[in-house]
Amino acid sequence: MTKRETYESRTEEFLLPLMEKYHFELVDVEYVKEGSSWYLRAYIDKEGGIAIDDCEVISRIVSDWLDREDFIDDSYILEVSSPGLGRPLKKEKDFARSLGKDVEVRLYRPRDKQKEFTGALTEYDKDTVTIEMEDGSRVVLERREIALIRLAFDF
Repeated sequence: MTKRETYESRTEEFLLPLMEKYHFELVDVEYVKEGSSWYLRAYIDKEGGIAIDDCEVISRIVSDWLDREDFIDDSYILEVSSPGLGRPLKKEKDFARSLGKDVEVRLYRPRDKQKEFTGALTEYDKDTVTIEMEDGSRVVLERREIALIRLAFDF
């Protein structure tokens, strides 16, 4: 397990009982470097949407725990926030919740001269994602080809 995976995993293990206690959902935990700074981010949600006060409560608890445990070697910034509307689909529950909804898919490399697809998510498994295009055709994409998949929103 990489350092990043270890940090994310330990943080997720700590957060899961908290999520149950407060009736929140843990959407994701990520440890990423942006510019010269490291970020430990926890994305949380709940029915009806997460509020700033909810994020603050969890942030204080996690911050105190991280200070006690002190297992992250680098200097980092802790962020606890809502996943936002355009959050990527990453976990099984994200895909299950999005079945039948329109998704945007971006590929690493073009397929038939096209890198972006939008359509209704109709099927998925550990290796593939199937979307139904507006014209009724279905496109099966290998997950390893996908750079980003998220819910599509019309504004």
